[in-house]
Amino acid sequence: MQRNPMITKLINKTNMKKSFLLLAAAMMFVACNKKQETPQAEHQNPFLTDYTTEYEVPPFEDILAEDYIPAIEAGIKQQNEEIEAIVNNQEPATFENTIDALDMSGDILSKVALVLYNVTESDATEELQKVMEQAIPMLTEHNDNIYMRADLYARVKAVYDDKENHPEYTTEQLMVLEKINRAFVRNGVGLDEAGQARMREINKELATLENKFGDNLLAETNAFQLVLETEEELAGLPKAVRDAAALLATENGMEGKYLFTLQKPSWIPFMQYSARRDLREKMFKAYANRGNNGGEHDNNQVVLDIIRLRIEKAKLLGFDTPANFILDETMAKNQTTVDKFLDGIFKPAVAKAKVEREELQKMIDKENGGFKLEPWDWDYYTEKLRQEKYALNEDDIKPYFQMEKVREGMFNLAATLYDLKFEKLENMPKFNKEAEVFKVSSSVDGSLIGILYTDYYPRASKRAGAWMTNFREQSNLNGKEIRPVIVNIGNFTKPTAESPSLLSLDDVETMFHEFGHALHGLLTQCHYKTVSGTNVARDFVELFSQINENWAFEPEILKTYATHYQTGEVIPDSLIEKIQRVSTFNQGFITTELCAAAILDMRWHELTSVDGIDVQKFEADVMKAAGLIDEIIPRYRTTYFNHAFKGGYSAGYYGYLWAEVLDKDAFEMFRKNGLLDKETALAFKHKMIEKGGSDEPMKLFIDFRGAEPNSDAMLRGRGLK
Repeated sequence: MQRNPMITKLINKTNMKKSFLLLAAAMMFVACNKKQETPQAEHQNPFLTDYTTEYEVPPFEDILAEDYIPAIEAGIKQQNEEIEAIVNNQEPATFENTIDALDMSGDILSKVALVLYNVTESDATEELQKVMEQAIPMLTEHNDNIYMRADLYARVKAVYDDKENHPEYTTEQLMVLEKINRAFVRNGVGLDEAGQARMREINKELATLENKFGDNLLAETNAFQLVLETEEELAGLPKAVRDAAALLATENGMEGKYLFTLQKPSWIPFMQYSARRDLREKMFKAYANRGNNGGEHDNNQVVLDIIRLRIEKAKLLGFDTPANFILDETMAKNQTTVDKFLDGIFKPAVAKAKVEREELQKMIDKENGGFKLEPWDWDYYTEKLRQEKYALNEDDIKPYFQMEKVREGMFNLAATLYDLKFEKLENMPKFNKEAEVFKVSSSVDGSLIGILYTDYYPRASKRAGAWMTNFREQSNLNGKEIRPVIVNIGNFTKPTAESPSLLSLDDVETMFHEFGHALHGLLTQCHYKTVSGTNVARDFVELFSQINENWAFEPEILKTYATHYQTGEVIPDSLIEKIQRVSTFNQGFITTELCAAAILDMRWHELTSVDGIDVQKFEADVMKAAGLIDEIIPRYRTTYFNHAFKGGYSAGYYGYLWAEVLDKDAFEMFRKNGLLDKETALAFKHKMIEKGGSDEPMKLFIDFRGAEPNSDAMLRGRGLK
């Protein structure tokens, strides 16, 4: 986090006496000196005043690590007072004096928590991690205090039970009422005193363990380095990959060497191109064993403790497994439905992966390799096979996918479809110097849609992967319109001295994916934060990100943004044709590793006990029973499965495949009516994106599509049918 150099740190208690002595001496010196100096302004906690920044974005550079805990304490105090006002209201409970008031409460706490969580994920420091360790129990206890409070729930339930007598309630209000009532029930308001006490302990322990899982994973990812020096060690690596590794080495004080890490922009091209099988094996095993190396950052026991507590929590609330508890508020509803869904995808995916395996083994044998295909060989020989079958080399493609140009094309597509305007803002507060800021407004009437931050490059302080989140949620209650502040995070290849950031096809798809989430957060037009933007069922939310991917490689869209970074040449038809032809290449592997991870996630959360379980054996047994072949591992193994054990996708990783059925079927409307058909785009915008979670997901889908989804388009898209 960047700090204002003019702001001094708060005095540490252990140095208090010394500091007072120094302060006294300094005051005497000033008193004796005729020249008067302007006293330094006292630091004001930015969270405890209204933001005075442009568009009221968080004043990141003014926020100190020491500001978070006092702001959390003030936020808790403020919300407690607001809750007391609701409970002590002598008027009968109504939607306005209870539900509206509850949704609007906690302004300070929302401000500080959204900044703390998001900055810690994208730009963590040891200082911030310590703040998180202190903040998590406080926030967890406060949440429990609200949702276990019987007198508050009595008013909520009174409104809920009386909803049939209020035909004037909007669909959104009914959904808000349903979600808030369910939140109290699912957080244990109906438990007896002993049950609530135990639930509080579970929630605190879980929050701490989940944070520890993420911290361990970040530490394990950053711990490994492969430093190369000789031409023999660099065999097979293209110049662009070498340049990036040389730059990374220089940044880490290893001038003249080549550094490779487990960050995806470094790890993936190494596995694709390195001719050194021994080094590929070393890199692969380092990546695949994160969190499974013993020592202080090992996640094996952390996983068991998390699952044990999730099982106990589910049973306290009347569910047999964590999976059924979690899925009760999703489209799928239960684990049986999810297991059947995944089985229907996994079997054809593995069948295709076996065919792909044979092709790769034949290539190895043709080269007289003399070895059996192993997991660390798959990416390398897949890249060679792609070049052989399709004459498609990533190095030939990347020059046409400069990060800034891809982003511009993505913005232009959204502008065309949804009547938007994007304007880059300079000199805005940033949570990291690499972030960029954009104002998003309506091209029809100029009204503000929201503010978008993009932060696309890896660093040691950022967790792996890509995601969308927000620093402020949209709402519009009592005539007070609050527009959102959204952020897209990525881990793409950094620019070098010789070239800008050039993206792979996977990077381009990822950028479009996360921007789809951003559009969902930006375009929302709800009244209540409870259902605003991406506050929807976990297996519905990915529809909005994944449908945006569909435009990325369509020929007419590609030609609007894919231009050579040196010559300005528009991507030629020959390359576009190759990209189209390769769309289902290696899909057996891709679908199998993804589906395997989803199955692994489900099996962990379908447990009723962890007694006697060894994490590594359990994972191996699950994958063997499912039918996973030895040459493929799950996309995420247990000890680094951040989605399942920290990131909010526990018993929910299947949602990517579930939502793909929805997105591919919905995109058929655009294929039928035209990729840029305005009527279809605005229908999707108004009937789906703007609605957030204000209605049941299937109702929203049917309202747009006219029927329930059909899985054929998804299976065809992956070449599985």
